[in-house]
Amino acid sequence: MKYAYIHGIILDGSEDMEPQTDKIIFTDGEKIEKITDENENLEGYELVDLAGNYIMPGLINMHAHLPASGKPQKKQTDAAKLVKTLTSNKLTYAVLRQICEGSAKQQLLGGCTTVRAVGGVQHVDSQIRDRIAAGKIVGPRLLSADMAVSVPGGHMAGSLAYEAHDPEEAALYVKDLADHGVDFIKLMITGGVLDAKKKGEPGEMKMTPAEIEAACTAAHERGLYVAAHVESPEGVRAALANGVDSIEHGAEPDEEIIGLFKEKNAFLITTLSPALPYALCDREVTHVNDLEFYNGGVVFRGIIDCSKQCLANGIPVGLGTDAGCPFTPQYNMWRELVCFHRFVGVSNKFALYTATKRNAELAGIENITGTIEPGKAADMIVTVKNPLEDLRALRDLKMITVRGKIIEHPVPKRIKLVEEQLDALDE
Repeated sequence: MKYAYIHGIILDGSEDMEPQTDKIIFTDGEKIEKITDENENLEGYELVDLAGNYIMPGLINMHAHLPASGKPQKKQTDAAKLVKTLTSNKLTYAVLRQICEGSAKQQLLGGCTTVRAVGGVQHVDSQIRDRIAAGKIVGPRLLSADMAVSVPGGHMAGSLAYEAHDPEEAALYVKDLADHGVDFIKLMITGGVLDAKKKGEPGEMKMTPAEIEAACTAAHERGLYVAAHVESPEGVRAALANGVDSIEHGAEPDEEIIGLFKEKNAFLITTLSPALPYALCDREVTHVNDLEFYNGGVVFRGIIDCSKQCLANGIPVGLGTDAGCPFTPQYNMWRELVCFHRFVGVSNKFALYTATKRNAELAGIENITGTIEPGKAADMIVTVKNPLEDLRALRDLKMITVRGKIIEHPVPKRIKLVEEQLDALDE
């Protein structure tokens, strides 16, 4: 379908973006064909009147897990047991895929036209990626790691991650993932907030340096970059020193870590959303115990400090939500931008640039999406108000365009308890 978007205010996603008026965006199928002044001939195009609303690139979520909704639970579930049940036969496997497809759709309805899935069950994520690309279902552009690689007792081991017992097995898992056509490799190098057994160890080392190096070498030999779950300085240092390309979450860095980021040309993916409820929300509602509260605060402060220091030292920083974690639903990427502005101290403009153009660059798809310009995908979102003035304008979208399709008045299925608790933090 050929569309001409008229009477809109363009925010193109660039770092120095300013509102552009009196322009027309022409799309031909899935791509932006041209952008012209308003006196251009419109014959042959279906008109889309934006009526003075703001149009910008779709958001890119660099860190999401599709198997979970983000709905909070009163107590932790046995993830490995649940995954074993869901993958035990064709019927339950179909249910699992339907759950993940639903998560991908929620991401889209929340304004994310591209999602980087950084740990799923078996090869479900890449199957969904291919179904979306083939036009069989509607969803965001997916970049998939499928299963992560962990170790016995490591983060998400046995559920969203394989258990490698030694460096050779870690490399073999990477080779198998590459053979299945993943877009990148995910490692679980340290533990997380919910893994910790005592205060102060939310980022306890799990993978050995030799296992990290073996996995990274196998990935790089196959042209794949490596992202790693890391939540302690020790973990960040070991990850960077042994070949990891992107640090997911992060921790308070020292001079050596900053030097390693630069030496290795690595980048950081900031995820403020999952630790925030553990550190700041009403514990009577979140059911967070003393151990989780303490460690959640350690991780939250570490991520903020890592983000600030990386930006101050010219190290690229991207944004993701860690969707699927408790109180981190699939549709809430807009909140990550608000948190980036509020806690890291960046401008609204820089937050929007990070979630669009910068994230596209870090994902290696800057020639496909991330900005509004000719030749790029027609993956766009429309807001009534200007997000450069208030990022909360991204919460309720007027329109989404993805792969040549227009979705008007998108409404995700919001989780009431989550919205109440997170909204209260803004009061």
